[in-house]
Amino acid sequence: MRNCRSVPLAFGLPRPIPHSAFRIPHLVAGHRGRHLIQVIAGDFKGRRLKTPPGAKVRPTASRVREAWFSILQRAIRSARVLDLFAGSGALGLEALSRGAATADFVEVKRAPLTALKANIRALKVDDRTTVHRVDALKFIEQLQPGQFDVAFADPPYAGDAAALMVAMFRLTPFARVLSIEHPVDHPIPGDDTRRYGDTAVTFVYAP
Repeated sequence: MRNCRSVPLAFGLPRPIPHSAFRIPHLVAGHRGRHLIQVIAGDFKGRRLKTPPGAKVRPTASRVREAWFSILQRAIRSARVLDLFAGSGALGLEALSRGAATADFVEVKRAPLTALKANIRALKVDDRTTVHRVDALKFIEQLQPGQFDVAFADPPYAGDAAALMVAMFRLTPFARVLSIEHPVDHPIPGDDTRRYGDTAVTFVYAP
């Protein structure tokens, strides 16, 4: 695993924002199947990202990503970003587009890795990215406190990976903020949760 170069954050952690400011009534229809997604803002705004085929793939809906990044926008610039269960890399690449210094992607499955590497090549950000083919929970076990600034996670909805990540983060806060996507009907014990239709994003902050 590469030791990330320390890059100071230009801004502090996100301030509390009224939930109504980012309330989303529904998700984009058909987002659970294969489709092309786009970078929302920043240097790569409008660039299309490949996603792997298959009904099991669940890329984050664009409107959820937009609200997610609106909350974290103060923490992204110059940040060391970690994208866990990265899939095609939409979260980490969006962060790079918005001014993050580096992004580490953690993904173990072959099809998402193929799409992820193609997206990195297409955006020509090889020098700012590292891809780790390893189970995300095993990767977390190796991390040190404060190794990253912002961590994103989009684990499988089935299972307890989201709750396990929160527990591991409480023991070793490997980022200043960890944000996790999960189903609304499977809440996890974080510090702040925002709900968007049947999807929720929970934020956990380092002490």
